Amino acid sequence: MTRLAGKRALITGAARGIGEAFATAYIREGAEVMIGDIDMDRARETAARIGARAVPMDVTDQDSIDAAVAETVAELGGIDILINNAALFTAAPITEITRADYNRVFDINVAGCLFTLQAVAKQMIAQGSGGRIINMASQAGRRGEPLVAVYCASKAAVISLTQSAGLNLIEHGINVNAIAPGVVDGEHWDGVDAFFAKYEGKAPGQKKKEVGEAVPFGRMGTAEDLTGMAVFLASDEARYIVAQTYNVDGGNWMS
Repeated sequence: MTRLAGKRALITGAARGIGEAFATAYIREGAEVMIGDIDMDRARETAARIGARAVPMDVTDQDSIDAAVAETVAELGGIDILINNAALFTAAPITEITRADYNRVFDINVAGCLFTLQAVAKQMIAQGSGGRIINMASQAGRRGEPLVAVYCASKAAVISLTQSAGLNLIEHGINVNAIAPGVVDGEHWDGVDAFFAKYEGKAPGQKKKEVGEAVPFGRMGTAEDLTGMAVFLASDEARYIVAQTYNVDGGNWMS
């Protein structure tokens, strides 16, 4: 299991959850991994436990992005793989959406993705050996949802950005693709469930139970269910795949 041997990866928002699972899988496949996260206490703990390294990174701050990329290059010698994983969820009826919530979600989910991708792409171009960039989209980016307009729109933007960046950067040997998870269990779902409890009048845990039962596979996904696609898209096996978004969602959405 060394499909990523010799590769150097930066993964944003990787101190916990899906990002941590990606980092663990990449290390298992032979890559060196830098965890970029705003929560450095958690990032350092995770990095020490799985054999990665950690760097402070706030994807809403360009100076922080640039510093994290520079530190990754200094520590690892370069960057061959980027996973844009940092993201924020919010929910509200259309009539209750605030500009503050909109700006915060788009600043992290879209601008954070774009400008981290840009900074790493510049580094990859300078290295001259291509690379792999994987953006985290969502099934929410494939459709609208009554209470999730802002998040859905942000993830639709990630899918579109993946297409444009993929077509632009492949001339430099940089493959840009995305993963669209479905409903993935984890600590973040406590917050998601709370939104639906508030706006749909559901008991705590009810929404989570409902969405899990609705997945054709028969359950919610786990972070580990996504790692196979993340490894594949970073590997040489995916060298001819450009500007695509892959659903990994237990059958929730077909496209």
